[in-house]
Formats: sequence, structure tokens, C-alpha cells
Amino acid sequence: MDLDLRKLRYFVAVADKLHFGRAADELHIAQPVLSRQIRALEKDLGTPLLTRDSHGVALTDAGRQLLTDAGPLLASAHAVRRRVTLAARDSRRIMVGFRAGIAVAPAVRLFADRHPDVLVDMQRIEWDDQAPMLLDGRIDVGYVRLPMDEAGLRVAALYTEPRVAVLPAGHELAGREQITEADLAGEPLIWHGDTSTQPTRRPHPNAGYLVRGVDETLEHVAAGRGISFLARSATVFYSHPNISYVPVLDLASDQVCLAVAEAHNSPVVDDFFLAAQEAAEITAECGNYEMWQLGSGAVPMR
Repeated sequence: MDLDLRKLRYFVAVADKLHFGRAADELHIAQPVLSRQIRALEKDLGTPLLTRDSHGVALTDAGRQLLTDAGPLLASAHAVRRRVTLAARDSRRIMVGFRAGIAVAPAVRLFADRHPDVLVDMQRIEWDDQAPMLLDGRIDVGYVRLPMDEAGLRVAALYTEPRVAVLPAGHELAGREQITEADLAGEPLIWHGDTSTQPTRRPHPNAGYLVRGVDETLEHVAAGRGISFLARSATVFYSHPNISYVPVLDLASDQVCLAVAEAHNSPVVDDFFLAAQEAAEITAECGNYEMWQLGSGAVPMR
């Protein structure tokens, strides 16, 4: 039995809303049609996915499992459609995603010399966007920071760079030339993801604020809600009157990589991937990469 993606999209809408009427409105279909499609999906799978009673709609155990699995399936289908469309258009346009503080221009210039007829768009991405946007085709190539879920991706290391502590300007350590992890022990930490992704080996109490990007991080730290850690390039690309950056000698380095979906089959995207790797190698040898020019201190991986 092949899973009908249209029925799956209908199911996700109902599972998200837990209301057939609101889901039908969102899908722009009649509620009886939606109900019939959900019943047909349940028949296809041989199990109830939703319970319906006077109290409303709820997911069964099978429904919760299907909802978990549906996201990657639908994203993959969307990515297939987008890649086919790009191939039909002869791939005259690619989208490059990049994390904050990463200079993309050297690779874009090198690529443009070889492919002047291809437009390269650039879009900043956040920590939780990296893998999803590559897998669903919203970006073709990504400059990413590890750790990330690498399943379904081709990932190549570019360079590492030191991290710095992000402190409120009035912090007692703000004026230091450098500090160690031990100096910050016990400080509340403003962090953007799971604690397993934190670069520090020492425990820090959770400050209770979930942030997505550098701008949010800086504002929370400036407000005195905790400290954070960023790649050293942040000191070049981001300034704040109420923030102090201090190098941390023994903090784990930040790893910058290139990533592309394994399913992406485009010679133009492959050429950009190679241009980005070459740009990193050239700048490592010549010292003329914008990140190095600006004093980020990044060290290419070998």
C-alpha cells in the first residue's frame, strides 16, 4: 500500500488543529470531504488515528506516531518537487543559506567568475533551520555550524574558529583580556538549543530563555539575564553598547561546515560547493578572506 501524500497532509492539518472544522477551513475544503479522507487513510493503514467524541478530537497512539513521521515525509516530497522544478529551469538560480557571522562573499565571487549567468541568492538561517531547510529544498547549499543532525546531508568541514564569552557590559569579568571556563562557573546561560550542544564542559543553570539568533542572544545578555557563548566572528559582525566579548581560552572551538542534501543532484550546486571549499583554501593560504581581514581569528580545518 502506497501512502497517499494528500491524505497525509489532511491528517496533519487535523492533528495540528484537533478540530475538523478549522482544519477544513485551512485546507479550503468542505468538512465532510475532509472527514471522508481521514477515514480512508485510517482504512489504508488499518488503524484508527483519531478519536472523536463529545469532548473533541484526540490522537491515538498510532496517530501520534504518524504525526511524528509525517513531517519528514511531506518535507521530502516538497524538496523533490522543488529540485525537479529547478532542474527543468536549468538551475539558473541557487539559494545559499548561512549562519550569522559567516562570510559568504568570497565563494560567491569565485563562483560568479565561473557561472556569470547563475544568480546566487543568500539567506541567513538559524540553528534550528539548518537541516530542515536543506532537506526540504528551501536552500540548496548551507554554511552551517555544528553540531546538527547530519542525516540525509553531505557535510564537509571548512574551518574552526574560537568562541568568546558574551557578557553584560557591567559584568565583573567584562574588562578582562581573556578568561577561562572556570571563571564563569555557575553563571546562568542564555542558549539557543539543547544543553548537549553547549560548547562548555562546565554546568550552567538554564537562564530560562530560548533564543534563536544572535540578536536575541545579545538583548537577553544586555538585560542582565545571563551570559552566552558565540563564535569569535560575532565580535566583528555584531556590536552592542551594553555587551562585552571576552575570549575564553579553554572553550571548545566552533566548527563551520558546508552542507548539501544527499538527494540534491545539480551540477551547478556541486560547482558552488567546490567554489566554497576553494575559497576557504585560498584564504587560508593568502590570508585575504573577509573573516580573516576583519580579525575573526578563524583557523581553517585541516
